[in-house]
Amino acid sequence: MGLKITSLASGSNGNCYYIGNEEEAVLIDAGISCRETEGRMRRLGLSMTQVKAIFVSHEHSDHIKGLPVLAKKYQLPVYITPGTYNRLRFGLDTQLLRSFSAYEPAQVGNLSITGFPKRHDAADPHSFLISANGINVGVFTDIGSPCDHVIRQFQLCHAAFLETNYDEEMLENGRYPYHLKARIRGNHGHLSNRQALNLFTGYKPSFMSHVLLGHLSKDNNCPKLVQNLFSTHADGTQVVVASRYEETPVFTIEGPPVLLQVPPLQEVQKESVPALKVSRRKPKQAPSQLTLDLF
Repeated sequence: MGLKITSLASGSNGNCYYIGNEEEAVLIDAGISCRETEGRMRRLGLSMTQVKAIFVSHEHSDHIKGLPVLAKKYQLPVYITPGTYNRLRFGLDTQLLRSFSAYEPAQVGNLSITGFPKRHDAADPHSFLISANGINVGVFTDIGSPCDHVIRQFQLCHAAFLETNYDEEMLENGRYPYHLKARIRGNHGHLSNRQALNLFTGYKPSFMSHVLLGHLSKDNNCPKLVQNLFSTHADGTQVVVASRYEETPVFTIEGPPVLLQVPPLQEVQKESVPALKVSRRKPKQAPSQLTLDLF
């Protein structure tokens, strides 16, 4: 049994990715409104009744805008690290909160979801690998540069959502101020087309059937440019450019089973965090979130 995937939204105005089988599904991030999420899924023939949980990659608004309404309406467990939760500017029902740690898989029905660290300018950012019956789908967005965690997990994927945020020349010659350009192309910013292509050509496994390119900058990238660039090097992998304005088709991911490889704890290189503790009181005003709206 394969996995069904779609990008419901991918860009600085909202990010939300659906991965599931015939019985259950999860959303990675909830960066568009509940109504928009429902509408896009309905057009694809998908139902929110199949969604059993939401996993949060980090606290930037384009990944969490729809989270409180969506979680409350459908009573969905929200998997989030303590570091990320403590940066939210809104509360969530404590009964719905679930903590996760790097390389400790969470089981949602027959789906196994493993978070792992990445480089991004957020409190405790994670990417995810969603697996079932040896089929693995990775979500690799909002990454400043590919670290060992990202490279290791990318090599296990039958399909991947991969960030191609900006074209280096377009960013350099564009309207953004210098400090913002430096932030975007820094080690904790976003992946350029070149960085993503190097990851793709250098570490793409032979069984990767689909790559969905996402989080394209409205000002510093071009969908046709990205499509042509990756198609030239696809080597049998279907290349799809995900839109910031609409959903992609649903793709069924199949292939030879591939077992996950959990690194030794000393290689995780991530400080341990306390168990998730939340108060029923309204959360204190958190420091201003990074909206990254221009990205």
